[in-house]
Amino acid sequence: MFNNNIQQLLYNFPADALTSTGLPFWSGPKRDPTPLTYDSQNDLHLSFIIAAANLHAFNYGMKPETDAASIRKMASEVKVKPFSPRTGVKIQVQENEAAAVTQSTGMLIDLESSSLLILSIDSNELDSVIEALKQTPHSSDSAQFPAEFEKDVDSNFHIDFITAASNLRATNYNVKTADRFKTKHIAGKIIPAIATTTSLVTGLVCLELYKLIDARNKTIEDYKNGFVNLALPFFGFSDPIAAPKLKYHETEWTLWDRFELSDITLEEFLQYMQKEHGLEVTMASSGVSMCYSFFLQKKKKEERMPLT
Repeated sequence: MFNNNIQQLLYNFPADALTSTGLPFWSGPKRDPTPLTYDSQNDLHLSFIIAAANLHAFNYGMKPETDAASIRKMASEVKVKPFSPRTGVKIQVQENEAAAVTQSTGMLIDLESSSLLILSIDSNELDSVIEALKQTPHSSDSAQFPAEFEKDVDSNFHIDFITAASNLRATNYNVKTADRFKTKHIAGKIIPAIATTTSLVTGLVCLELYKLIDARNKTIEDYKNGFVNLALPFFGFSDPIAAPKLKYHETEWTLWDRFELSDITLEEFLQYMQKEHGLEVTMASSGVSMCYSFFLQKKKKEERMPLT
């Protein structure tokens, strides 16, 4: 994860690699990574081993082990095989490159990963593992248990694993690491709140939901925005503001309005908006990806027109 894949990446694209246009490959958003050398005396490496091992222990119904000294001793006895680069590996660089599975080498390339991760599969090794599993007797003792993510139980190693794994990856790319508290905050998308405040806000939201359910003869003035601060204490209510109305030709619309279309191509979409609504589309995006814009090169426009 933090060594072999990085070394394979650098084998395919060395630090001084150039693109087809002669520019440095490792430039802009692409950082030149550094493979990490396994060191059982490194606290970050050890924390990853402890968390990963205990998560696997839970999967197999085994008791957790938290003695760092004994785990460090076992980890120090592990001999890591030296990296040997694989040939014939293709890594996605352009977004329009197709997925590739090289049957001769058993390579599966993850073409959707923006961080250029490599997933390697040795077909012969995989076949031998499958065959060995078929010969393994099954019993109730071999039951496995999935670990469902829970950020608020400090003894389950979930946040510990995320912290260690993300910090190791950050070290690969010379990115500032984060402590456990910050990781927990990000991983859990925690919004600081007090239980009493949460209860009050939930109650106010439910009052507004009752109004929506019984929407007979309701106007926007019947609904309320609420502002509360129990520390002061302060309770304030105001009338909500209607969404601003805009207009194109003779049609009024707000940010709540939508065009509902069937599964059509980009070219058909542009033609539909022009023909049915008299609108010229200057830009179209999906999520964070820009699919079309008026300033695109002609060749790229033609390539994207058949997209759906």
